[in-house]
Amino acid sequence: MANVDMVEQINNAIGAHGAWKLKLRVAMSSGVSEIDPDRACRDDKCPFGRWIHGETIDPVTKQGKPYQVVRRLHAEFHQSAANVLRHAISARTAEAEHLFTGEFAERSDKLVRALAKWKGELL
Repeated sequence: MANVDMVEQINNAIGAHGAWKLKLRVAMSSGVSEIDPDRACRDDKCPFGRWIHGETIDPVTKQGKPYQVVRRLHAEFHQSAANVLRHAISARTAEAEHLFTGEFAERSDKLVRALAKWKGELL
């Protein structure tokens, strides 16, 4: 896969994962979500997850540290998002907010930093 294609996927992922913050905020304020937590926890269901788990990335890249780190952080991100959603739709707003500002924010930041670092290595 060409670096330009990988950079595009990474850029898309950074934007999409930023949008999760809004989705979670809406779920926390409304108590409902169109996203099922059991699906949200699956890191292979979003467009970036399908790409990172897919066959278009060459085996050498998959053995590299940037890929391995991003894949792990992406899975952790989805676990945290699902946990926030579970609390939000169960009317446990305080717990959802605690996770959102703590674990989720930390994992989200780590993922975005790792994506940006990987992107920088590709340019």
